[in-house]
Amino acid sequence: MSLAEPTTDAVQIAARQSWRDSPRVELALRVLRIYVRNRPAVFGAFILFGLGVVAAFAPFVAPYDPLKADLCSECVFQAPTLEHVAGTDLLGRDVLSRTIFGARIAWQVVVVAIGVAICIGVPTGLVAGYVGGKLDELLIMRIVDALMAMPALILILAMTAAVGPNIINTMLIIGIVWSAGYARLTRGVVLSIMQEPYVDAARSMGAGPQRIILRHLMPNVVAPVVVLASLSAAAIILVEAGLSFIGAGVQQPTPAWGGMVFEGYSNLFRSAWPIAAPGIAVVLMVVSFNFVGDGLRDAMDPRLRNIR
Repeated sequence: MSLAEPTTDAVQIAARQSWRDSPRVELALRVLRIYVRNRPAVFGAFILFGLGVVAAFAPFVAPYDPLKADLCSECVFQAPTLEHVAGTDLLGRDVLSRTIFGARIAWQVVVVAIGVAICIGVPTGLVAGYVGGKLDELLIMRIVDALMAMPALILILAMTAAVGPNIINTMLIIGIVWSAGYARLTRGVVLSIMQEPYVDAARSMGAGPQRIILRHLMPNVVAPVVVLASLSAAAIILVEAGLSFIGAGVQQPTPAWGGMVFEGYSNLFRSAWPIAAPGIAVVLMVVSFNFVGDGLRDAMDPRLRNIR
């Protein structure tokens, strides 16, 4: 028994050492070390984490029901007080509670839209880059070029007018429009990787398309896609807020930051308080995503990583 214990300990130590010495783990730790040196990126991650927690626990964090109206003369357009920290809107609803629930809508739009964009764009780019030929040049990339040639907001508005404005359609349409950027990025990465000698070596050893894509192409696509996702999230927040502002996105009475800003803007001369909280929330989330995206780009870019 005493002889077996050192053997077991030695196996466990060897397993831990082999896990730490894994190239992927070492690379991940190195990226993390570079990222945490970037103070704006850490600040952005902290803000996004806080907004995520608030969105996840919105029913428990919000002091009032975001849909409950109170039309008494003293309750409408109330300035910030201890009872209503961010004031009330034109229907006497608590602005802070609506802003908190608006964070949930913002996160839903970002996550679903980016998920749709990745699920459509990345496989499309992989196929276009790997297969090449007429399928790439005449079919796939021409559709991608057509999507990217038109202004994103105009295209989204046209598609929204065709299917109707609601939160589900907004998320799906934004994801479809944004998928073109992911397809082009993935295709570019794949075309560069396909020129590497180890891909030719894998082919000469009998590796099929599935193994080459999963083993050699996908790992090289992950980092650029992650960076693009964090940067495009900021643009998606602005697009969703803009759509809600003009009535083509999330519909009332659902609390969305863009819709709240529009309501406050329409009654700006009566009270400016309804604009403050959702406006600050939009700015914080957009700036935080940009900080995180810049931090991830610097940490995952091999050229910048060697300089640090």
